[in-house]
Amino acid sequence: MRAVLGPLAAALAAGAAVVYVGLVDPNEPGHYPTCPFLMLTGLYCPGCGGLRAVHALTHGDLGAALGLNPFVVILIPVAVLLWGRWALFSWQGRPSAGKSIHPSYVWTFLALMIVFWIVRNVPFGEFLAP
Repeated sequence: MRAVLGPLAAALAAGAAVVYVGLVDPNEPGHYPTCPFLMLTGLYCPGCGGLRAVHALTHGDLGAALGLNPFVVILIPVAVLLWGRWALFSWQGRPSAGKSIHPSYVWTFLALMIVFWIVRNVPFGEFLAP
C-alpha cells in the first residue's frame, strides 16, 4: 500500500503546481522569483520560460508554450509516461521503474538539455529564447 502512495502523492503535487501556475500568471512581475542563473549571468538556463510555457498550456495555447520553452513542452509527455510506468509498477508491486531506466536514456537526456541550453544562448538559436 505504501508504494502506491508515492505515485499518487507525486501526481497530486504536480497537479497542484500546474493549477497554481495556471491561475497565477508568471507573465505578471512579482509573482515568481527571477531565474538565478539568468539574474547572475544574463543567459537563459534550460528551464527559463518553463513556467510561462506551462501557464500557456493550461490555457490551451500550445504555440505560445512552444515559443517559450519547447524543451519543457516536449518533456511533459515524457514525464507523464515515466510517472505512468512508476504508478503501474507500484500498483503491481514490482520494483521501482526508476531503477530500470537504462543509463543511456539519462545520458541522452542530459546531452540534449546541454545542447538546448547552449543553442538558446547563441545568436543562431535566438528563436529558442523565451
